[in-house]
Amino acid sequence: MQNKEKKKIGLTTLIFIALIAGAIIGVILHYSIVENAHMLSVVKSSPKYDTGNDHILRIVYKIFNDFIINGVFFVVGQGFIRGMKMLVVPLVFTSLVCGASSMGDTKTLGKVGVKTMGFYIMTTMMAVAVALTTASIINPGKNLNMAAIKADTGVKAAKGGVNVAETLLNIIPENPVASLASGEMLQIIFFALLIGIILAKLSDKVQVVTNFFAQFNDIMMELTMMVMAVAPIGVFCLISKTFSQLGFSAMLPMVKYMAAVFIALGIQCLGVYQGLLFVFTRLNPFKFIKKFFPVQAFAFSTATSNATIPLNIDTLEEKMGVSRKISSFTIPLGATINMDGTSIMQGVAVIFVAQAYHINLSMVDLITVIFTATLASVGTAGIPSVGLVTLTMVFNSVGLPVEGIALIMGIDRILDMTRTAVNITGDAVCTTIVAKQCGELDQERFNSMV
Repeated sequence: MQNKEKKKIGLTTLIFIALIAGAIIGVILHYSIVENAHMLSVVKSSPKYDTGNDHILRIVYKIFNDFIINGVFFVVGQGFIRGMKMLVVPLVFTSLVCGASSMGDTKTLGKVGVKTMGFYIMTTMMAVAVALTTASIINPGKNLNMAAIKADTGVKAAKGGVNVAETLLNIIPENPVASLASGEMLQIIFFALLIGIILAKLSDKVQVVTNFFAQFNDIMMELTMMVMAVAPIGVFCLISKTFSQLGFSAMLPMVKYMAAVFIALGIQCLGVYQGLLFVFTRLNPFKFIKKFFPVQAFAFSTATSNATIPLNIDTLEEKMGVSRKISSFTIPLGATINMDGTSIMQGVAVIFVAQAYHINLSMVDLITVIFTATLASVGTAGIPSVGLVTLTMVFNSVGLPVEGIALIMGIDRILDMTRTAVNITGDAVCTTIVAKQCGELDQERFNSMV
């Protein structure tokens, strides 16, 4: 029994296999069915050329085009997308409430809490800005035409004509229940954060309510795993339908998307983080990277921030000289709310999908993406691939089609592993900076060769 369990293929591997298989099947259908569809109309309009074989060929084409491509693939694929949409509001709401409430009483956090929260929010906003800039330069979805497919899926157009003042006012819900029902994500985020902060402030007085949200959040995470369990089938159907209509033209944009994410992650990890480390502490960034690399490798292999918490804290204390008094607060908090790598993926995905569907995003839309992705990082659990669920929320905030997630879901595993390494690096840099400023850093140990 143990040998069989060891040989069991993981979900992420199945999703990747589904992506490859879907792309192959889609390309085959594209060049054997869709591309030759005009032959049917020629034969049909010229009865003298209509042979028995042509009649059989038309039947075969009709079966594949109507029953499989626009039937089975469409229904199953859209069913999976609806399942993803079903998760968004309750998952994000409960996750944000739990994330905010877990911060503890803000009065007792003092300057450590303020500095830590400020750093996490600042770097996340910088991460999204880096992602949007990098993706706008690389243009990963520019040559991908998904406009025709958009007409089949009931995708809503991007919002327009809303100024900055209205965007800011729209964050505050007039009716939170209506906001939850209609999926107004910025209003949901605002309301959830308020509830979480109040729960943290009242502490033991509302322990029953706090436990309710924690348990409901566990339920939503389990439901997320259930929906993700059918992801390979959903991805196969979505990708097969997409490639059946686009052929090989969809390949290069996906490669460019991956390149954009990797470049943005590299800039954030090696540029932004190390620059901040040097500016605020005057410590050597190269020594930091050298000592912290084993933790990055562990995070890369597990793709989960939560699993790296013990190793992260130990490494910071033993190799960097950071007091556990600081790291025991900042590292678990960072694993909960500081998801810069995930925010980068979401920023690049926004540009990629907007270009693929030929949707123009205004400056207000881009600001909304930065704000939404920053707050979404608070509600992103430190487990593999859950960022794809909160990506749905970011898409909804600017009216992008959720169906576009299917294009990147199959290749997300390697990106997920890399962005997790970036996430925990941000946690460690923040902890080191805060420890230095609070006099809780042994600089001799940091500079030692250990």
